[in-house]
Amino acid sequence: MNHRFRYARVRRFPRGFPSLAILACSLLAASLQARAAPVALPSYNVDIGKSSVSGLSSGGFMAVQLHVAFSATFKAGAGVVAGGPYYCAQGAVGTATGPCMAATAASKPATATLVSTTNSWASQGLIDPTSNLAASKVYLYSGTVDSTVKQLVMNEAETYYKNYIGSANIFYKKDLASEHAMVTDYFGSACSVKASPYINNCNFDLAGEILKWIYGPLNPRNTGALGGSFVEFNQAEFIASPASHGMAASGWAYVPASCGANQQCKVHVAVHGCQQDPTKIQDKYYRNTGYNKWADTNDIIVLYPQTAPSSTGNPNGCWDWWGYDDASYAKKSGRQMVAIKAMVERVAAGYTALPAPTGLNVTGVGDSTVSLGWSAVSGAAGYNVYRSGTKVNAATVAGLAYTDTGLASGSAYSYTVKAVTAGGSTGAESAPVNATTTGSPPPLAVPANLAVTGQTGNAVSLSWSAASGATGYHVYRDGTKLNASPTAATSYTDTGLVPSTSYGYAVTAYAAGRESALSAPVTATTTSGFVCAATTSSNYAHVTAGRAVNSGGYALAKGSNQNMGLNNTFYTTTLAQTSAGYYVIGNCP
Repeated sequence: MNHRFRYARVRRFPRGFPSLAILACSLLAASLQARAAPVALPSYNVDIGKSSVSGLSSGGFMAVQLHVAFSATFKAGAGVVAGGPYYCAQGAVGTATGPCMAATAASKPATATLVSTTNSWASQGLIDPTSNLAASKVYLYSGTVDSTVKQLVMNEAETYYKNYIGSANIFYKKDLASEHAMVTDYFGSACSVKASPYINNCNFDLAGEILKWIYGPLNPRNTGALGGSFVEFNQAEFIASPASHGMAASGWAYVPASCGANQQCKVHVAVHGCQQDPTKIQDKYYRNTGYNKWADTNDIIVLYPQTAPSSTGNPNGCWDWWGYDDASYAKKSGRQMVAIKAMVERVAAGYTALPAPTGLNVTGVGDSTVSLGWSAVSGAAGYNVYRSGTKVNAATVAGLAYTDTGLASGSAYSYTVKAVTAGGSTGAESAPVNATTTGSPPPLAVPANLAVTGQTGNAVSLSWSAASGATGYHVYRDGTKLNASPTAATSYTDTGLVPSTSYGYAVTAYAAGRESALSAPVTATTTSGFVCAATTSSNYAHVTAGRAVNSGGYALAKGSNQNMGLNNTFYTTTLAQTSAGYYVIGNCP
């Protein structure tokens, strides 16, 4: 790109006038010197559990890498603009520029393979467990006329994510005729243009839609002058020799005034695309993509990590999503990945959770209700109430009291409360308080699925399913209770029984002196109790010992009368006693 320089006429000042020109040059030099020294990235009161990420093009692929590999960090979700599925390039630049960008029906991302790789790496700990993704929100965007990353690629990104996230948590906008660019409703080229700075005005607020999808309803954006500040920070703190690894010496962050004043905030990482680093488009990406307007009114710090072009594999200043710098580029150990995660951790290092509410007490009980009250927490925008660890209020409680309804009569419950910030972050949990509703308790549930799991000559083993509300169980044989005290287990072995005898069993649930009705019965029959034994001896010895009888000079096995041959000492036979007084030729079965 050619640059034309304009020369301005220098005004001459009267003799003796102070040298304003020298002063101006000094100020300019000081300004440039200050600009050349980015600060250490500050820490703020940021809840890292509310972190999210989004990106365009190579930044879109990087956003997916960060979201999937560090799913325990970027829990809130991700926005992907003209990117693709995780590990799409599989370490090959040809795959990156082919199926992962210029996809066709016959040549598109190998999504099934990518899912398999994801699962394998997660099982090895090379990326975070994929279960972390389930609760996050994903916003996907692809312009219908994008000629750089075809919409087929983003279709595969949607398919990939649906392996880990329910459809209700994924939004895919693919009906706007935009070229390859970050889309805004106030800045940039015409919507169908593909040219620097790759920010297009399509009358659509994409940054706002991404943030609202990830975080839910937000305050209206700031449409005037921003109230926060831009911070240029030293990226060398997070990656050694950044220029050697595709990253610039400095990155940028937008910090709303509220976050600078130590109010609890969230952090969103916005990752630019190729040819969008400051050497190519100066400050346009971190100032004019729309994120800051929403961040300013919603307590969101926006991190803008920056790449740098190089002559070795990365002339366009792309993020590493095909392995130009690091074979482990998509894993937790990838250099650029580690650097960005460390930036998020630094920003969140000043996190201070709201303190636990005090004074939680029961103010009233009814047959189906429990009323609670507690003391205010400074800085709280509201409160959440938990019954036995489960939040019971649908909307944040604005006051200092709550009534839990729909409870069972005569039943015990335990409650705690947490304070909530305006951004939705919860503080520490209060001490618990217990309450018991009035009235008679409901009958205990009857144990289900009683089954015989084994029997011998003198024992029968049983099992059953746990009954809700039960603290133990009683076992009955033919109507008689067997265990004096309830057993906490859902299995039982009845011993001391008679062989070859049938018995009937049932089970009841027990809690706090209450006992349920009997379960459906089962019947079990003990075995005979006889243990087979085999003896090898002469026919004469078998007859003498009573295991066989003599009949006309032949030996016959007792009971079965099987012919063993002549009754003498020369014929040898193996006899198996299978029951009392009954023998057969051969070994025990």
